[in-house]
Amino acid sequence: MNRLIIVSLTLGMVLALAGCKPAAPPPQIFKTQIDALEKAKGVEQQLQQARDKAREAEEEQQK
Repeated sequence: MNRLIIVSLTLGMVLALAGCKPAAPPPQIFKTQIDALEKAKGVEQQLQQARDKAREAEEEQQK
């Protein structure tokens, strides 16, 4: 009976300590997609600036 109690307590302590380990950071599964999205946003901004410059140049020519 004493062995059963000791084994149970030992197992309980091991499980309790195993639960206290810090979790590993989550893997960055979507890093490639996020990088592509950020790059696309940068390209979109460049295209918008080019359109704005073209529009300003057109308005200058009409004056």
